[in-house]
Amino acid sequence: MQRPPTFPALAVLGVLVLTACGGGDDQDQDGKAPTTPTDVTAQAGSATSVHVMWQAATDNEAVTGYEVFQADKKVKSLPATKTMVDVDGLKPRTDYSFTVRAKDKAGNLSKPSPVITVTTPAPTPEDHKPPTDPSGLKGTLDGDRAVGLSWRAATDNTAVTSYDIYQEGSRIHSVAGTETTAKVTGLRPGTVYTFTVRARDAAENSSADSNDVDLTTPAGKGDGPSTAPTALKATAEKGSIVLSWKPPKADGAIESHELYLNGKPATTIIWGAMPKGDTATYTMTVTDPPGTRYSVKLRAKLPDGKWGDFSAQRTVVVR
Repeated sequence: MQRPPTFPALAVLGVLVLTACGGGDDQDQDGKAPTTPTDVTAQAGSATSVHVMWQAATDNEAVTGYEVFQADKKVKSLPATKTMVDVDGLKPRTDYSFTVRAKDKAGNLSKPSPVITVTTPAPTPEDHKPPTDPSGLKGTLDGDRAVGLSWRAATDNTAVTSYDIYQEGSRIHSVAGTETTAKVTGLRPGTVYTFTVRARDAAENSSADSNDVDLTTPAGKGDGPSTAPTALKATAEKGSIVLSWKPPKADGAIESHELYLNGKPATTIIWGAMPKGDTATYTMTVTDPPGTRYSVKLRAKLPDGKWGDFSAQRTVVVR
């Protein structure tokens, strides 16, 4: 039987000493604080919650997180990737003030943002009726990292207190119930985004989704054209979902696509050769009960063997 190799004890000791002594080079001597978060807003989402948002701060090294204060009390700590948060457990018909501070790896805190005040509305007991769906959602590109959205107002038996903007099923922004426009920033160039809007009232009842709108941000410098499938449609039939889309243009045949359901890979659709014409179709059998909701998107395997960009996402309900 072959024995495992052994190492001289001195060599191992040397490794331990080097490891223990090497930490000094990694210590952060950064004494410069991040910039102050800007464009802070606070919107009452219900009688007991407030939605706080802001624009990302910058730092000479990197911003690692944000701290949200209600008056002088810290109520939320967030990673650097988050620039919005819901503050719950508040009192109805009460004035609140909020500030936000950015933090870096060395623990430096920015100056507090300007104070933003908001008043929570009166409660609406026994209100279980959601607002109507926002309609006519439209979007326009604003440079390569932002979009503008607009829609027709929803109605409610009491009042619409806010509109929530969703990107592929995740809430990314909120505006007051008196607004019917929103600007979404911090997007990536050359990416397909699918947006929907929901209306919400003071009792936290949410409407269903508005129509969806797809927007593709321009490619960044040096990037080629988008490799995302386009014109994806998902139609529910009894016991199945029928998909159709246009594969991306590429230098060679595209023979397979990867299908994602609810954000997870479900199957790979493979053809020996691409179907004739510029539209591909696929029928997926489903066994879940009627009313089950699916989110669907896909991406193509390019001729060089790499996966392309994701298509826009579609939502479909089993019949």
